[in-house]
Amino acid sequence: MIGARALIARVRGDEHGSMAIETAFVAPVLLVMALGGFEVSTMVARQTELQSAAAEAAQVVRASAPETAAQRQTIHDILVVSSRLEDDQVSITPLYRCGTSEDYVTVAGSCGSDVEYQFIRIDLEDTYEPIWTSFGVSEGFDYNISRTVQVGSQA
Repeated sequence: MIGARALIARVRGDEHGSMAIETAFVAPVLLVMALGGFEVSTMVARQTELQSAAAEAAQVVRASAPETAAQRQTIHDILVVSSRLEDDQVSITPLYRCGTSEDYVTVAGSCGSDVEYQFIRIDLEDTYEPIWTSFGVSEGFDYNISRTVQVGSQA
């Protein structure tokens, strides 16, 4: 019994290897935090990139209203290149609003005698899959950026 007590006392006083044990506990937590920080910064950067692309497209629309399908296609093509999206992830849609109505319509001239306001809606869609989804933790998410820009009105 005395031998066991002496052994326990000697092990308690020995600090060799304690740094390795502490590192074994802390390193995985620090690694997960670093990976999470990297992924979050990548997500925020992509969101900012898409917001900037939509804002630039809105400026182009305000500078020269795209009245024809060919002009809208040019803005679409610019957005595809600048945002690194596919054709089906970018849409440029002409919209109209009648008078003080809050709803948009897609057919020009459907307002009758009411004032018709013309808009262009810019939609960008993207999906992001963080690395932790490959480990079965959570799932990816979608970016849905939309800008509606008024380009004119007709009585």
